[in-house]
Amino acid sequence: MCSLTLTLPCIPPKSLNCSTIITRKTTCPSYSVPVKYRSIKIRLQPCKCSSTLSSSSTKKPNWVRRERDKADEVFEEGERVFLVVNFYRFVFIKDPEQEVSKHLAFLQGRDIHGRIYMNEQGINAQYSGPSEDALAYVNWLKEDERFNDILVQISPPVHRHAFPRLKLRYKPSLVQLEGGVSHLPLTDSSMRATPLTPSEWRKRLEDRNVILLDVRNGYEWDIGHFRGAQRPNVDCFRSTTFGISESEDIASDPLANVNKENTEILMYCTGGIRCDVYSTILRQRGYKKLYTLRGGISHYLECEGSVEWIGNLFVFDSRLSLPPPSVVKHDETKVHDDVVFAKCYICNSKVSELRHRNCANLDCNLLFLCCLSCMDELRGCCCSKCTSADRIRPVLSGHERYKKWHHYRDT
Repeated sequence: MCSLTLTLPCIPPKSLNCSTIITRKTTCPSYSVPVKYRSIKIRLQPCKCSSTLSSSSTKKPNWVRRERDKADEVFEEGERVFLVVNFYRFVFIKDPEQEVSKHLAFLQGRDIHGRIYMNEQGINAQYSGPSEDALAYVNWLKEDERFNDILVQISPPVHRHAFPRLKLRYKPSLVQLEGGVSHLPLTDSSMRATPLTPSEWRKRLEDRNVILLDVRNGYEWDIGHFRGAQRPNVDCFRSTTFGISESEDIASDPLANVNKENTEILMYCTGGIRCDVYSTILRQRGYKKLYTLRGGISHYLECEGSVEWIGNLFVFDSRLSLPPPSVVKHDETKVHDDVVFAKCYICNSKVSELRHRNCANLDCNLLFLCCLSCMDELRGCCCSKCTSADRIRPVLSGHERYKKWHHYRDT
């Protein structure tokens, strides 16, 4: 068994084509690394960006891959390596329908699955694909001056797609929020919060006088969050009302009754887009000192590890739960001894793994955390009532996920 470590800088070589590292005897053209092994451990080193952000007009693109320290994926010779890629950009697109057509044409014949949405305000993409196809799309996108400095985040290699199919289309709202977001000035960077690099964010967390705002869903917080962040009392981002609710509920709203002029508010989410959108709303409501974590939690964990972070990261694809790179173990979802926040939805005991499951009742499908005892006793259901439902799916073992509902509708 041989080991190969790749470190991709923030500005990748123009001829980047390191997917060849797992093909038959050949050479990586960018790094001149001969590959003559039957199997290879691939380590992807993270970008260690810690400098202050430059203006949005900078020509230096950012390219980030997550590190796998102690549980490297092992790929046999000839086996396809899949990457999971995420990026977004708010920028004016004059004819988004035509832009969609261009992207569809480029991806024709390429094995890309995921969600890629575009409209007049920009693009939002999460997709998976074989390394050569996944990177080809990024390189092609960066040839457009509107996207040449876009922050692209690439997760560790996996053995299969993280998404069932490709959905690339025009979408009126790049993120779902009550009332829509098309009326918001998202392309005006002055109306969004000030972005902080991961290192700047870590230093700000040392100031306990700031308000730390988790702009995600409650079930995402349940498996991982920054220390000191209050659990969001929502199960869907579209229902978020922090700082804008007419009835200021101090218990559930961290922004209730705060001084809008002087209070520093640090907002974070998975990849950054929800914070950018919501900060625009708060800016319109008079909040002055707004800051977001550039690249979101995923970028922070790549650059700073698990400092001030507790647990895992919830992701909206087949992986569901990702551990911070610095705490990767053989079992990626095991809870560490000092993590006591994650509780079973049914009995409220400490769970043994930070990974959600769906209720086995097809007509319920609740996403919840569950201990092994309750999972066995209730046969994968979230409550005793669901165990007597008409359409019960089989209990899944390990990290399996249920297929789409139509696979079970006649059972």
